[in-house]
Parts: sequence; C-alpha cells; structure tokens
Amino acid sequence: MFNGFGMGLGQLSRLSHAKTRSISPENFTGEKGKGGMATEGTGASCARDLGQGWKVSPSVLINKQSTLTMAEIHDSGVIQHIWLTCHPDTWRKLIFRIYWDGEENPSVEAPIGDFFCNGWCERSNVNSLPIAVNPAGGMNSYWEMPFRKAAKITVENISNDDIILYYQVDYTLTDLPEDVAYFHAQWNRTNPVSYKDVHTIIDGVKGHGHYVGTYIAWQVNSCGWWGEGEIKFYLDGDQEFPTICGTGTEDYFGGAWNWEQPKGEYCTYSTPYLGMHQVIKPDGLYRSQQRFGMYRWHVMDPIRFEEDLKVTIQALGWRSEGRYLPLQDDIASVAYWYQAEPHNAFPKMPGKDELEVI
Repeated sequence: MFNGFGMGLGQLSRLSHAKTRSISPENFTGEKGKGGMATEGTGASCARDLGQGWKVSPSVLINKQSTLTMAEIHDSGVIQHIWLTCHPDTWRKLIFRIYWDGEENPSVEAPIGDFFCNGWCERSNVNSLPIAVNPAGGMNSYWEMPFRKAAKITVENISNDDIILYYQVDYTLTDLPEDVAYFHAQWNRTNPVSYKDVHTIIDGVKGHGHYVGTYIAWQVNSCGWWGEGEIKFYLDGDQEFPTICGTGTEDYFGGAWNWEQPKGEYCTYSTPYLGMHQVIKPDGLYRSQQRFGMYRWHVMDPIRFEEDLKVTIQALGWRSEGRYLPLQDDIASVAYWYQAEPHNAFPKMPGKDELEVI
C-alpha cells in the first residue's frame, strides 16, 4: 500500500502526502491556487455584474474539425475521476483520447458517448462502479488511470459544427509502484456483422495485463430473440478455440432468459458491475430497429493475460426447427483493459459517416 492511490472505503481514514489537483475550464493547468481566476470565457457575459471568480469560464467551445487538449499533466500520479457533459447529438462526433508518458499513439480512443456507455446518442442513466451517467447527461468515469511521467487527454471534434463541452478532471500527484499498469480503452464497430462471422471487441493486444470491461451498443436487424451468441476470450496464443467461452449474450451481462420480465417485455437494470441499461424500441415509423446498451465490468474478476488477447462475440438468434440463426446486426463496442506499456497502435478511427448513428 502506498499513499494516495487505490484508496477504497477501507482506506479513507489513512493520511497521505499525495497532492490533490483538478483541471477544468476554471483552471486549465490544475496549478495550485489558480482556480476561478478567468476574466474571459463562456460565462463572461453572465458574470458581467459580478466579475472574476463568479463562473466566468465553466466550459469551452471546441471549434469544428479541431482538437482540444482537455488536460495535460507532467508528473507522476493517478487520474481518479473525469466528469463531462455535452449534447447527445455530439456523442459520436467527439473522439476521446488519452496518452500516457508522452506516447505518440493513444492508449484510450473512443467516441465520448460510447466510452461512457451511451453509444446511441440518446441519454441513458448508468449506475455502476467505474462509470456513472446521471440526469441529464452528466458522464462520470472512476476508472483508475495511473501515469509515471505525463498524461494528456484530448477531445477531437470531427463534426462541421462548433461544440460546447463542460468537463473536470480530478487527479492526485503521487509515486507509483512498479507493478501498476496503464489504463486502455478501444472502440470498434461491425456494421453489419457478416453472415456466420463475429463481432471483434478487441484484437491485436500484445503485452502483460488484464481485461476489465466491455460496453456494447447493439442494433438488432431481424425479428426474434437475438442474444444466443457466446463471448470468447483468446488468451496467450489461443488459436481456433478460446480459453474462456461464455454461454450467451444476456448471460455474460449478468441476466438470464432473454431479460424477459414481465413476460413480453425487456427489463432494464444497472448494477455496480453489469447491466442492460438501455432499450430503444421501434416507433412503428422511421425507428424500425431495436437498440440495446449493455456493460460488464470485470472489476472483481479481471481476465489476466501474459502475452496477447483477443475478444469476440457472436450475433446469434433462432430460425425454424429449433436451429440457431447467425445474425447480421450493427454492433459497436468499447473494450477496457490495463497493460504494461508499450502497446500496439490501434487501427485508424473511421470517419464521421462510419461512426454515425442513423
């Protein structure tokens, strides 16, 4: 145990020499004693009668086709909490990236909405341990994110409109033990899944680490039940067959029997470690497909790997004569894991048309 890191409820009474800091539009650098000093910003007009110190800079404007450096830290420490909010229409148009220790390739890369378990650009509350999304669109991450030399968080606006973003990054400056790994997250989409193929959640991970979570935004493109597919974890040289094979989609996300409760209805739920928190129903006109949001956090049961990792999930339903039917659904996912650096560079993020929720 060392001070200021990994502090749960059982450690809250322990004293520490770690230094608490926070970056926001009211203190872009997180420097001690420099918060609330802005004299210009998005709140300047509202504060014109009150002046400096009265919410002059609560948010930022990210210009179209540009990238904002949301936070940049040059020290050793841990990001402990990230809060942000922006309009749901922007959630697939803002690309969230995090870089550790001056690396060129990001360790975290995902649309903002998907990273916070809201891939469909429609608000859905999440009540889990590492991710909390609260009314009306307050997005929170409590993933522990250590860094030894530096941390940089950027948000790229790939749209043709300027976007307002509110945010706060809370962190501590402290020393790290040698066995602490770096946080990673990667987005992927298969639209649609090819017949008799699978959706790949993550592939190409090389190194020593542990897998800690999955979020999936799933659109069903056919009638009938769609969640028979198995999730598979290929570890450390697995080829044709994985070491870990699930028993069904709703099973992996902690549910059972099609999530049907009461009969004829899907039952949403959001718990500390897993949930099926979002169901978007057809409206009988233009919204013709069912859409779902699901998460599974391996916080209490991380999946360890020494050399490499690949994770896939099947899209599988039912057809005549009690046979499985391979489906061709629209599936987007975010994989979350920790590993020692360096990491393999991610595939290039697709353009806004490929990201778009239609």
